[in-house]
Amino acid sequence: MKNKLILALTILPLFAAAQNNNKLWYNKPAKVWTEALPLGNGRLGAMVFGRVDHELIQLNEGTLWSGGPVKHNVNPGAFGFLQQTRDALKEENYTKAAGLARKIQGVYSESFEPLGDVMISQQFKSKEPSAYYRELDIHDAITTTRFTMDGTEFTRQLFVSAPDQVIVMRFTSNITGQLNFKVSTKSLLKYQNDVVNDGEIAMKGRAPFHVDPNYVRYNKQPVIYQDSLTGKQGMRYVLLIKAIGNGTITSDTSGISVQNGSDVTLFLSAATSFNGFDKSPDKEGKDEVKLATQYLDAATLKNWQTLFNNHLTDYHKYYDRVSFNLTAPVDNTNAILPTNERLIGYTKGAKDPELETLYYNFGRYLLISCSRPGGAAANLQGIWNDNMRPSWSSNFTTNINTQMNYWPSEMTNLSELNEPLFEQIKHLAVTGKATATEFYHANGWAVHHNSDIWALSNPVGDMKGDPKWANWSMGSPWLSQHLFTHYQFTGDKEFLKTTAYPLMKGAAEFCLSWLIEDKNGLLVTAPALSPENDFIDDKGQKGSVSVATTMDISIIWDLFTNVIEASNILETDKAFRDLIIAKREKLFPLHIGKKGNLQEWYKDWEDVDPHHRHVSHLFGLHPGREISPLTTPDFAAAAKKTLELRGDDGTGWSLAWKINFWARLMDGNHAYSLIRDLLRAAGGKTLGENYSGNGSGTYPNLFDAHPPFQIDGNFGGTAGMTELLLQSHMGEVDLLPALPDAWPSGAIKGLKARGNFEIGMVWNNHKLTTSTIKAEIGGVCKIRTMSPIKVVGLPVKSQKSTIGYLTTLQTVKGKTYQLIGE
Repeated sequence: MKNKLILALTILPLFAAAQNNNKLWYNKPAKVWTEALPLGNGRLGAMVFGRVDHELIQLNEGTLWSGGPVKHNVNPGAFGFLQQTRDALKEENYTKAAGLARKIQGVYSESFEPLGDVMISQQFKSKEPSAYYRELDIHDAITTTRFTMDGTEFTRQLFVSAPDQVIVMRFTSNITGQLNFKVSTKSLLKYQNDVVNDGEIAMKGRAPFHVDPNYVRYNKQPVIYQDSLTGKQGMRYVLLIKAIGNGTITSDTSGISVQNGSDVTLFLSAATSFNGFDKSPDKEGKDEVKLATQYLDAATLKNWQTLFNNHLTDYHKYYDRVSFNLTAPVDNTNAILPTNERLIGYTKGAKDPELETLYYNFGRYLLISCSRPGGAAANLQGIWNDNMRPSWSSNFTTNINTQMNYWPSEMTNLSELNEPLFEQIKHLAVTGKATATEFYHANGWAVHHNSDIWALSNPVGDMKGDPKWANWSMGSPWLSQHLFTHYQFTGDKEFLKTTAYPLMKGAAEFCLSWLIEDKNGLLVTAPALSPENDFIDDKGQKGSVSVATTMDISIIWDLFTNVIEASNILETDKAFRDLIIAKREKLFPLHIGKKGNLQEWYKDWEDVDPHHRHVSHLFGLHPGREISPLTTPDFAAAAKKTLELRGDDGTGWSLAWKINFWARLMDGNHAYSLIRDLLRAAGGKTLGENYSGNGSGTYPNLFDAHPPFQIDGNFGGTAGMTELLLQSHMGEVDLLPALPDAWPSGAIKGLKARGNFEIGMVWNNHKLTTSTIKAEIGGVCKIRTMSPIKVVGLPVKSQKSTIGYLTTLQTVKGKTYQLIGE
């Protein structure tokens, strides 16, 4: 045992060798948006291009959306088509059912909008810089751009402060008086530039009243700034910029000018009139100028170092909770390359475990940067968008993408960052109750596959959308999973009682209304979809609308199971619990198809696209817990066969989901192959070399490529890598359940398991060496390992199990337990 402790101590320095997995760096400026570097504080987002003479900082504000509060009764005739759709399904006329389902659609969601651009034109004698360098330090959440021109070294640093709610950018030159630059602003939205005073300017404007999704092309005016019926307009916004420093600083309507300076700081403050999901941003909006001015005035009383220290204290309290390092090859020359070239080398086969841990850390960095208490939830692009009509409106897509954004939150020790999601769920429960009533005459609350900051919950499509995505209705039960998961990780009974359970119960009430009996007396959903996928029915006809898709029933099984457990924990609502238990027993069961795969549809049909990116019918494997090699080996084998038939190709987020699936199947090597696919250089031109990848993968700035950019793949990738090292969804703390051969030695600390256990692990030669488990709230801790373990100071023994060994501890609140592998 002594030798193993010594070995563990020799591996612990892995935690200190983190330079290559905490920085993105480049030797050239960004040419395109997916080469720029993201910063954010949960409300303000910035993309830093690092250009020399024409720097560009593209900005976002998390609440700046088109539109206003959702309208009710947008399709008064919807309910009349529900029974007709069900009748068509009973007749197995799936084409007719799809046509009728279109009649049960409402309006489209609104769009997340860009705030604007800050352009910085700097005057130089020479045309090309020397010693150019730019980086994003994700340990400190700061960008640095450094270069030499005409014998002078220039440095620009930028961070986005959460405690002070401003963007701070510092310009310095190592020779006095060499800073000469002009700061100007513009926006894709309606705007006007004004002078506030010497050294301070303002850009004021409005978002549109409505923006069609980028894929809707049938309206002559896809962007509308004023409602022709009510006169209402869109959300107001303001950006304030103030320059403080030496040299001569002046301002006019064209911007701020700095002459002969050597140390100048720009303060950027922004705000919108958003005042809640149910209030008009035009008539009932906040005073955005007052808000932005308050932030700016308070920040400019502090110097750079004070602001930066405040920022570090705030940011590190999240980021420093987890540390993950893998033993790197001695000759890891790929790791010393600029990040864009490093990605290309990795795509061509280089072994670079530090790039993998950099990607992991980057996922946590992005969540800290785009989802903070008090702000909006992370959307399809987090908090970063440069288009007025972004892909899929950069909205909240709740048939996988919004949920995937938050998969790493609990397990990577960022629990508080769920608060914006929980607030969004509360808002959806309000609008969703109206949707359930108006569209279906149902109880509870319903959410479909698209939403926005106004908590839109109706099935979108404008009666023209394809039902295979527009009419999917399982948003409320899936979102409710996050509420119960939060309780499982934290043990917060007050949250379970006052927030989670009432919302979960409302979602369950909708499901009870939505379920109907089939001819065998089983409970099914109708209409039912397997998001965005199609089948070929018994007659050889293509279809998408059917009955009792495996995804639908798996989501409902998960919700019902969580409601039952929550009711038992709270010792409340027994009558409802008993009802849910009875209904769960009658749910249409899982089926194994003729190919040995998990059946996706009500019948064992073929897929139109056998390699479709969605694998929604494996919900019960992940993120659910209905299927597991530990408890349902036959269904786990069927899930594996499904994945083999589906193939490994996919969009960025699809690759990320598959990593999680294979981790749950305890196949770390297959999961690792998908990590390499997720980290392949995305198609198109990258910095330094023309490289055409396969389209999906990772952009030069490590953003996930769907393509285009969607942030869910980043978060899903981080979650999947965590699932390889720690799982707890089956009521056990499973240490290294799917460790890939490519990670023979490593260390991780600060992860969280259900039961509020904080976990640290060191492994060597593919075996667990040491582990720490801190019991934050105490209670029974069942530990699963591949080999027996010993607990320092306790006479517990590992018991052989069907898979590995089980060790049971009765833990005490606040105590840390030391585990040693035998």
